[in-house]
Amino acid sequence: MKFRLRAFGLHLLASATVLTLVLGTLYLGWYRWPGWYVVGAPTVAAVLIAVDVTIGPLITLVVARATKPRRELVRDIAIIATVQLCALVYGTVSLWHGRPLYYAFSENQLQLVQAYDISPQEVAVARQQEAKILPHWYSLPRWIWAPLPDDPKERIKIVMSTLQGGDDVISMPRYFKQWRQGLPALRKQLKKVDNVSYFSGAEKKALEQRMHALGLNSDQLNAIPLTGRGEPVLVVFDPNTLQMLAMMAPPDSPRVQHAHRTVQGYLHALAAHMRTRMDTLAELRCHILTCRAAQLPHLMSRR
Repeated sequence: MKFRLRAFGLHLLASATVLTLVLGTLYLGWYRWPGWYVVGAPTVAAVLIAVDVTIGPLITLVVARATKPRRELVRDIAIIATVQLCALVYGTVSLWHGRPLYYAFSENQLQLVQAYDISPQEVAVARQQEAKILPHWYSLPRWIWAPLPDDPKERIKIVMSTLQGGDDVISMPRYFKQWRQGLPALRKQLKKVDNVSYFSGAEKKALEQRMHALGLNSDQLNAIPLTGRGEPVLVVFDPNTLQMLAMMAPPDSPRVQHAHRTVQGYLHALAAHMRTRMDTLAELRCHILTCRAAQLPHLMSRR
């Protein structure tokens, strides 16, 4: 059992270290608040943790034993590590391609723009037009203004494309402008918390309470939602200076709570299964020791 626990501990330490380095780098570079939440990255992170930090070491705990031939043990550990590596690469690539690049104000809301929202063709067009704001592989998230073009035909074309599920203006870097240029338009879109979309009545009340706790006035025209593929966040501005004062998330929505319960249920089921396997191994070990003890007198008498 000591050998199993040692193998489990080493595997757990190695897996946790690698995953911490990968997720830590992505978080500190691109997914800082509110990106991690608005993108919905916790779901991908939960899968990585379940596979790389939970399942892998637990399988090692089951298959590792001191009596197993070294070649067979190395093969088993290599298979486990390969599966973990595949899951890690898949999750890392998904997070990399979905990394936040821009927090864009466009029309009447703030939207998070991820790397795969901007096609290479749009980047090429923006580069040909010598756009001032271009995404690069090393680009870190920044706040921008993405207004519709002044040309009525181009405006209608983009709106129709959006309605049909095509590219929106937030996916077209050639139209991106500096954040400060859009502040006058942003001021006109600020609302009271009660009038902000994307939040339920209960969530709005909870957000108002959080604003009061921070000393912010919920009766002013100072709020606007920030949306993405995950959950929305409320962004609060100073109505006079348009300085960003707070970004806050409401209590977990039913969708988030369901996701949490699903992950927890999966982990509990996995733990129960592993306990059953360990109990079976313990019973088998006791049976083997009992058989050996029963055979010992017979062996001694033969000697």
